[in-house]
Amino acid sequence: MDIINELEHRLYAERNKENAQAMEKYMRNLFPFIGIKTPERNKLLSTFYQDTGLLKKPFDRSFVRTLWKKEEREFQYTALNYMTRKKKELQPEDLTLCHDLITEKSWWDTVDHIASHLVGTLAKRFPEEVLPTVDKWPTDDNMWLRRTAIIYQLKYKGETDEQRLYGNILKNATNHEFFIQKAIGWALREYSKTNPDSVRAFIQQHPLPKLSVREGSKYV
Repeated sequence: MDIINELEHRLYAERNKENAQAMEKYMRNLFPFIGIKTPERNKLLSTFYQDTGLLKKPFDRSFVRTLWKKEEREFQYTALNYMTRKKKELQPEDLTLCHDLITEKSWWDTVDHIASHLVGTLAKRFPEEVLPTVDKWPTDDNMWLRRTAIIYQLKYKGETDEQRLYGNILKNATNHEFFIQKAIGWALREYSKTNPDSVRAFIQQHPLPKLSVREGSKYV
């Protein structure tokens, strides 16, 4: 069985032009869509995994890269669904794969998932191997790598490396890009659920974009 062809057959069989138009509009017409909403897509993928036994096989990087080259956005979503289900098998070298997925066909819908679910997992499991690279991203020319460096600890809660979080934010405190300012606010807001006093003090002590302060101050 050709896994890619089988997946294509199943996804295209559920094409919905009306949904696709709405989804494309929501994503500013940056990507074409088949028109499969998340609940239906997740159900379809669960059946696909069961029928193909794909999740029982070793993590397949070529499967991910092939899906990323496909035109419709549902293929990128499928790649991330697969990687997330296999994230316990990810190794330090998969940071390169994450980097490529962040910087290719970039938009918040994929980047934010990669940052919080995949890069965050790798950085926590393999800090010595992964963090030296991720620590370079806050000043990278690529905006989406910067955003990733700011938000990859979103799910860390009490395990948040505060020094890294604040350091990555301060390296972007004068950045005028909307997605960077929103990322700063989001990261601060999430961490404030764990340590509101620290976030409050950080916001008071450092000049940050108004948008970041507004977003980050919600719970403090």
